[in-house]
Amino acid sequence: MSLRQIELFLPQESAEKVEDLLQGQSVEGIWQSPLSDEKTLVKIILSSQQAEEAIDTLSSHFSYLEDFRIILLPVSAYLTHPSESKSASTDEVDKNPLPEVELDPQSSRLNRQELQQKIDGDLELNLQHIVMLLISAIIAAIGLLRDDSTIIIGAMVIAPLLGPNMGLSLATTLGDMPLAKKALQIGAFGISLALVLSLVIGFFIPINLDIPEIALRTRVRWSDVLLALASGIAGALSFTSGTISGLVGVMVSVALLPPLVTFGMLLGSGRWEAAVGAILLFLTNLVCLNLAGVLTFSVQNIRPGEWWLASKARKATNAAYFLWFGLLFVVITSIIFWRRTHWV
Repeated sequence: MSLRQIELFLPQESAEKVEDLLQGQSVEGIWQSPLSDEKTLVKIILSSQQAEEAIDTLSSHFSYLEDFRIILLPVSAYLTHPSESKSASTDEVDKNPLPEVELDPQSSRLNRQELQQKIDGDLELNLQHIVMLLISAIIAAIGLLRDDSTIIIGAMVIAPLLGPNMGLSLATTLGDMPLAKKALQIGAFGISLALVLSLVIGFFIPINLDIPEIALRTRVRWSDVLLALASGIAGALSFTSGTISGLVGVMVSVALLPPLVTFGMLLGSGRWEAAVGAILLFLTNLVCLNLAGVLTFSVQNIRPGEWWLASKARKATNAAYFLWFGLLFVVITSIIFWRRTHWV
């Protein structure tokens, strides 16, 4: 079980109420350390899933206090008294001879506060982010022109495209408009930067449509839709579990960067018809990634604790479903029309 430690500073009379407020939750331990005649440090050990509800409860009761702050820390290890451990393990073996499989989608995820902090911290537009985007776009272009899938995968490893898409999905689920705006700005900047660079490359280097890696990204297949949906789900799960894998970032980047770079190079070379197929593939993947992200966060019941914010988040989520499903319908309709009129 993943544990968290909550620390908060309260007046003595308020600190005495903490244990009663958290009485209905599975708290491992609560300690109070007087710091002065006015301030008391309260430390709480509980599970990661319970931490989300506990923080909401404490915030609703004490946020009016001056200088109210809550610190949330991960717990690497929590050792109980040997007699407690022995008794607990004996009871557990007697009552549960076989381990139970936990099916609750909330049980294996980080709490909402950690997710917001994590994704907000990842959404930083700095020189390193810009350089990584440029390098990944250049390497992807080289891989496409040389028809080398190994080079293309290498570009995906360093492409910083996972954060903005997952940030937008999480912001939509929580109704966090500042986070959504930040994710949109960074995502749009990254797409524009890669597109401009690939346009320049296509303008100076003739593009051969007989290259399989380029031709592959000028048409959309149903397997591409499934790939993008699976990548979006994997990306969302990697964030909520707190174990972001480089392979997940590669999957998201594979869905976005190669078709975008292909579109830019074809457009720069004046290959308009083929460029339309590439941009349709890119848009399909972009829509499916974000739709899968919103669906995954919703299934995991990630929502604000306050009822008025929860209502706002629910409206934002419903609007996102309407938008992404609508865009997916438009894109698929365009693909069907394009295939009938241009592809054999």
